[in-house]
Amino acid sequence: MSSKCEQCIVRQFSSLKALNKEELLKMAECKTSYTIKKGEPIFEEGESTNGIFCIKDGVCKLTKLSANGKDQIVKLVKPGELLGQRSLISEEPTNLSAVALEDMEVCFIPKKEIMEFFNENNQFSMNVMKTICGDLKDADDHMVSLAQKSVKERLAETLLHLEDTFGKNEDGTLHIQLSREELAGMIGTATESCIRLLSEFNKTGLIELVGKKIAIVDRNKLKRMSE
Repeated sequence: MSSKCEQCIVRQFSSLKALNKEELLKMAECKTSYTIKKGEPIFEEGESTNGIFCIKDGVCKLTKLSANGKDQIVKLVKPGELLGQRSLISEEPTNLSAVALEDMEVCFIPKKEIMEFFNENNQFSMNVMKTICGDLKDADDHMVSLAQKSVKERLAETLLHLEDTFGKNEDGTLHIQLSREELAGMIGTATESCIRLLSEFNKTGLIELVGKKIAIVDRNKLKRMSE
């Protein structure tokens, strides 16, 4: 894997775009790159990461262990995003676990270097703050959606989000395949209800179920339903 951070396309999408050439060279010298296999954690809830992770390739889920012992998906993270910015600044253990949904390429940048950038590069620290604010806004929106939308509306919204954000396979099915349990956790319902609704969406021609995979058939109807 290329060790040149300045040539890495991923940094264009994250707070790292504010770093200058000198800082990028410094980052390339101190970072560690590794592969994470599907199903493996990048970090677990309650861990001290002592740095941030830059997602170079692949998608992971951020989950929170709920009181009933189930993993609730809080967010899905795509290439170009950074993980661990919030706990780095608050100096607290991670609030969530990050688990690979497919094979991933990830780079780890130690806390010491990140804090130097944070203290010396005003634009970088602003970018980090904006990212954290964006996450808070998303969390607010999600909370309102859970409170005000029906489970059916939330499922429609989530399926559209999965296609818009992560794309489709050649056969038209959603690229990111969540288990029925994971999908139920995202929309805040029981797995049985989620299975029942998917079957209903399938019967009415909104989606097509291809084995365990899902393909969106009628985007417009789903969109109207999600609003």
